[in-house]
Amino acid sequence: MKGIEYAGLTSVDGPIVAVKRSENSSYDEVVYVRDKNGEKRTGRIIDLNETSAIVQIFGSTTGLDLEGATVEFLEEPMELRVGKGLLGRIFNGLGEPVDGYPQIISDKKVNVNGNPINPYARVYPRDFIQTGISSIDGMNTLIRGQKLPIFSGNGLPHNKLAAQIIRQAKIRSSTEEFVMVFAGMGIKYDVAQFFKHTFEESGVLSKVVMFQSLADAPSIERIITPRCALTAAEYLAYECNMHVLVVMTDMTNYCEALREISTTRGEVPGRKGYPGYLYSNLAELYERAGKIQGSSGSITQIPILSMPNDDISHPIPDLTGYITEGQIVLDREMSQKGMYPPVSGLPSLSRLMKDGIGEGMTREDHAPVSSQLFAAYSKVKSIRNLASIIGEEELSELDQSYLRFGNELEAKFFTQGEYEDRSIEETLDLGWKMLSMLPRDELYRIKSDMIEKYLPKAEA
Repeated sequence: MKGIEYAGLTSVDGPIVAVKRSENSSYDEVVYVRDKNGEKRTGRIIDLNETSAIVQIFGSTTGLDLEGATVEFLEEPMELRVGKGLLGRIFNGLGEPVDGYPQIISDKKVNVNGNPINPYARVYPRDFIQTGISSIDGMNTLIRGQKLPIFSGNGLPHNKLAAQIIRQAKIRSSTEEFVMVFAGMGIKYDVAQFFKHTFEESGVLSKVVMFQSLADAPSIERIITPRCALTAAEYLAYECNMHVLVVMTDMTNYCEALREISTTRGEVPGRKGYPGYLYSNLAELYERAGKIQGSSGSITQIPILSMPNDDISHPIPDLTGYITEGQIVLDREMSQKGMYPPVSGLPSLSRLMKDGIGEGMTREDHAPVSSQLFAAYSKVKSIRNLASIIGEEELSELDQSYLRFGNELEAKFFTQGEYEDRSIEETLDLGWKMLSMLPRDELYRIKSDMIEKYLPKAEA
């Protein structure tokens, strides 16, 4: 019963504690475990049987002994206090303020696990989001309500890219601005400070809610961090009718915490030791993006994950790709050449792009220009492979023009400044300028009337 403390623990194994269950215990219920000195530790029930409850402690279990500890069942799930006072605040991974200010003033508390969205209530995403980054806007367009992850690697500038998107993102069809929710899981202190300073310098900190579970925090805390962030995002989007951009980094740290819990519990491991429920667990988070009927707000997700050993077939990026609507892939070779942002042209993809571009949304030539750039750049890759075997001087004149096109595309279209904000018109005009380096009969994915209309402007 609530308010009653039960004496004794059955076992302690790392962050996992087994206790005798109370009559009304339920899955995901919050539990307080106190040691013999009265120090309180928060946990939640992650498994139940007829006699026992398995509790996951958010913190250290050092000092807990089986006989001297007590357990209090709160008979409620983990909740986050929500209100408009969330904006401009910084919380830890469990939703507790860490910015020196008190808890927000609100009597509304929401279950951090969220509620499933009725598929019939979902509104199909169609609004183009201009990030000001040509490699994204032109070829892998972000749509409002989409979940578009960034697949990166250790040492690549994914944080810099995410910060640039946060600074520059705007909806062309609306005057309403984005508010941001940032969730950092297992991130280093300097990364947390980088995002905070970026928000301060660009003047958007008052429109940002930060949840950060630093690298020195208990790894188990990372399981709750994205849930708290998405709960805040759902309140701002669906009850306050705001457009919310959610950035979650690093999803690999989140999955490592899941694997740690699974191993401690002795579960049968799946691929590379990750639990078999990794797919459904990630889907619980990713599917909390979108737009719903009855609210003008939206949640757009940009999860960031660092691929172990740059392996895109690793279980984390592999399963993420199945759930989300595309991916932005960062390339280590492009980064080593000094290119920023090092967005890899061919593996990157936005599955919702076709529904948010074109006349009335971006420009009538957006789809054909993007398609032609993809096709031409793909040919560049093949010709580079051929040139590495036979030498560039043995290539045909057409192949050499493709090589020049590829070099210019990487140097001027893919590459831009960290604070350079290009409009979609500038991006498309630049795309035409790149395509003007190829013979006209090579532009086979663009209608001739469109070539006549736009290509001379690119050549001028």
